[in-house]
Amino acid sequence: MNTLRLSRISLLVVFALAGIAQTAKRPLNHRDYDPWRAIQGQTLSHDGKYLAYSLFPEEGDGEVVVKDLATGKEVRESAGSVPPAPDTQNFEAPPEAFGGGGRGVRLAFTADGKYLVSTAFAKKADTDQAKKDKKRADEMPKPSLVIFDLSAMSSSRVADVASFQVPENGPSLLAYLKGPKAGAAPAAAENDDSDYQGRGGRGGGRGGAARANKFGSDMVVMDLRVKKERVFEDVSDYSMAKDGKTLAYTVASKKEESNGAYAVAPGTDSAPVALLSGKGRYSKLTWDFAQKQMAFLSDKDDAAAKPPKYKIYLWDRQSSSATELVSEKTPGFRSGYAIFERGQVNFSRDGSRLFLSAAPLGTVVAAESDAPPASTATPGPNEEKVIADLWRWNDDYIQPMQKVRAAQERARSYRAVYHLADKKFVQLADPTMIGLTPDDDGRYALGMDDRALRHMVDYDGTYNDVYLVDTMTGARKMILPQTRGGGGGRGGGGGMQFSPDGKFVLAFKDKDWWSIATSDGHMTNLTSKTGGNFFNEEHDTPDAPPAYGSAGWTKDGKWVLLYDEYDVWGLSGDGLAMKRLTDGRPSKMQFRLVRLDLNDGEEERGIDSTKPLLLRAENTETRDTGFYSLSNMLAGTPQMLMMGPKNYRALGKAKDADVVMVTATTFRDQPDIQITDSTFRQMKKVTDANPQQAGILWGTGELIKYRNDDGAELQAAMYKPENFNPQKKYPMMIYIYERLSQNVNNFVRPTPGTSINIAYYVSNGYIVLTPDIVYTTGHPGQSALKCVLPAIEAVVSKGFVNRNSIGIQGHSWGGYQTAYLVTQTNVFHAAEAGAPVVDMISAYNGIRWGTGLPRQFQYEKTQSRIGGTLWEEPLRFIENSPVFQMDRVKTPVLILQNDGDDAVPWYQGIEFFLSLRRLGKEAYLFNYNGEPHGLRRRPDQKDYTVRMQEFFDYLLKDAPKPAWMEKGIPYIEREQEKEKHNAVYTEDVKK
Repeated sequence: MNTLRLSRISLLVVFALAGIAQTAKRPLNHRDYDPWRAIQGQTLSHDGKYLAYSLFPEEGDGEVVVKDLATGKEVRESAGSVPPAPDTQNFEAPPEAFGGGGRGVRLAFTADGKYLVSTAFAKKADTDQAKKDKKRADEMPKPSLVIFDLSAMSSSRVADVASFQVPENGPSLLAYLKGPKAGAAPAAAENDDSDYQGRGGRGGGRGGAARANKFGSDMVVMDLRVKKERVFEDVSDYSMAKDGKTLAYTVASKKEESNGAYAVAPGTDSAPVALLSGKGRYSKLTWDFAQKQMAFLSDKDDAAAKPPKYKIYLWDRQSSSATELVSEKTPGFRSGYAIFERGQVNFSRDGSRLFLSAAPLGTVVAAESDAPPASTATPGPNEEKVIADLWRWNDDYIQPMQKVRAAQERARSYRAVYHLADKKFVQLADPTMIGLTPDDDGRYALGMDDRALRHMVDYDGTYNDVYLVDTMTGARKMILPQTRGGGGGRGGGGGMQFSPDGKFVLAFKDKDWWSIATSDGHMTNLTSKTGGNFFNEEHDTPDAPPAYGSAGWTKDGKWVLLYDEYDVWGLSGDGLAMKRLTDGRPSKMQFRLVRLDLNDGEEERGIDSTKPLLLRAENTETRDTGFYSLSNMLAGTPQMLMMGPKNYRALGKAKDADVVMVTATTFRDQPDIQITDSTFRQMKKVTDANPQQAGILWGTGELIKYRNDDGAELQAAMYKPENFNPQKKYPMMIYIYERLSQNVNNFVRPTPGTSINIAYYVSNGYIVLTPDIVYTTGHPGQSALKCVLPAIEAVVSKGFVNRNSIGIQGHSWGGYQTAYLVTQTNVFHAAEAGAPVVDMISAYNGIRWGTGLPRQFQYEKTQSRIGGTLWEEPLRFIENSPVFQMDRVKTPVLILQNDGDDAVPWYQGIEFFLSLRRLGKEAYLFNYNGEPHGLRRRPDQKDYTVRMQEFFDYLLKDAPKPAWMEKGIPYIEREQEKEKHNAVYTEDVKK
């Protein structure tokens, strides 16, 4: 009996140990990156019963998920693989800004909540095979459309679909455009990413629409309720009215006589009505906000003209045809100009004015030709032509900026307006005032003129003279001379905004918010009497501090809501009334308005002051967050709904139901979607994007306080391994940029990239510290030293860090600081500096090739914080340049500096490396050929991520020395070495 009992006990022990082995967690591995999935495009049905979202891994095929929130039942369909994002210009920004990812799929519920329609990409395997087979572009796998029937929780798929639309408020109708027919190029650029192109005065789609010898494709209109389809041939553009009762479309056919703009009642068998037809091109279908009228362009009356002579046509929805509205013969139309098809077309909100674009004939000719500009390539040895640039000292922009802006300048157009009631055309913008932004109803506009100020971008920033423009007469009145920002430059003063009633313009100037009366231009300082500061009090670069921001105007135009560091203020446009809506300063609670109504079609009219306001609150000392409700803007105090030690974010709500989407992250809690209501009393997690995380060792984040060497109280975010033991001695990684402690409750997705992945390092036994850095103008290097070393000491003094195993890593500005720090201290036993500036003297007169900007502004006014020119402050440039102190370096250094860097001159990394090499210091430099400021190509990201981990593990964790550190990589062997190194990674993935 005892023997039997012992046998049973033994078996139980074996089973228990087996269970422990099966559930034991493991550290993150590089193989975890590719399958890690992210939720995108989350949306609720109007009635709040269904949630839809896409779920894409970092590499591979994703899926679209539709979930019944009441039953939990789901339908999933393959969404294919996201195409790579187009390359964009870099700026010196935190490494988090550099990452993969392209555009996502589009998801749209029908208004009755019975169907979901989604785009889907081609599967990765199919695309890879097509590339391997060297298929032509028109033979590559095509995107598709997925239709979900929510009542049956089933789905169907339509192949080769370019775009789709469903009505915003109408029945379950669907219109979609098939891909180009065999042998024919598409007639128009892909429709706007929004579901409702060209509505509410927002303009008629994207530029670059119809072109000669390009034709439409089949448009299918489906009544989803009865599964009835109707096909319209050769459609180039289309737009469905919000109510679903009208579908307008244009035709571009080889049978030119059938071209035209048409309207049809979708879901019926009625014949299309020709709004205008005949040979020519038709484009830019644009509804007004009320959907009572539509404008479009056509060159019907002179289809053979080169360039095309477009006219604007207007169609009243109650009429059977469109009428001519604007042409080159319209009184007031500028001689030598033409209507520019690639420009904007949009109605004022009340539908009384139509804004359009005109351009000089030369611009129109160049745009229509689609011919590339004359070659600027270096001529061959037998070519007898001169190709050269002239850099003239008093040009407005230097040649590299002119080159970057060349395509934009060639397509430059200028806004004009047609007043429908007065039948009056006014050309508003021209080369003397390029930018123009109308108010809501188009009565006034803000005009920007930067001609006399363009040279300041070299060493300071973007400035504009701002004018108030009367759109009835075109008269201009300067209201803000030499104003920072505007025109898309490096502003920072807070954007100018018209009040919804057009009576005031809101502007930030001289550290205060001002209102400007459109009636007479009178300026009123709104914030000077509040006793608060509305500029960023932590701003520590030599330029003017930016505003904390604005929540916007109320719908009635009576109030504007502005932010100081902690609170929300309501101020009347005339400056006669003010009210602080919150009282966060005593408790260091920062309040910000949350808009959950941004999809209701009324967002442009401002904040509804008659409804309760939802506020997000964040304790700036603990980083706890939550939500408060203010029932009445003019009375009462905010009431807390919920608060907790997480980063809570509201994602949106159902249009017609009290259902709200929220995320609640910490370092270990990923941004899965939770559902609640406007009380926030109960939250229900409804997604689980990465269940595999449950089997992976993660970690925790916490804040520590410390004082820098100047006595300033600062914070740092410290991340500790999940199985942290205070009795152990851990290696520690320092990651630096500027202020980073506010990210303590952000989830860090495991992904390869330019900088260390904090989640990976913590999971693999490192402590990671991200200290805040504050700066004194003229001393950026010393400022970093005074902040980073005390933060390290604050952690080391706790007893669980190995002093001989501390590393540091930073990229761009963080790379500069890392390079500087290793010349000042030996506390680090390994350092990685990505794209670092080490010689401020040579970098000062460098070029940011991505934008063409001279780098002088960086040192005089912004991040590099010297605060003067090279001639005014030569010693500051020397003292803050690590290159002059390289002989003091004792830390092994890994450098990432790509020869395609478009922000930092790549010779900076070479100066760093050659100085260390000359001095016999241990240094390694990786140059990923052609890569820009941050690694973009995923194979390069993966390769460098592994090498950086090997570098730190060898120096800080006594791991084996990697072969590339031991033997180097000879140039003639570099391809084979990469293959071998990648094979190690591939093998690791297979494990």
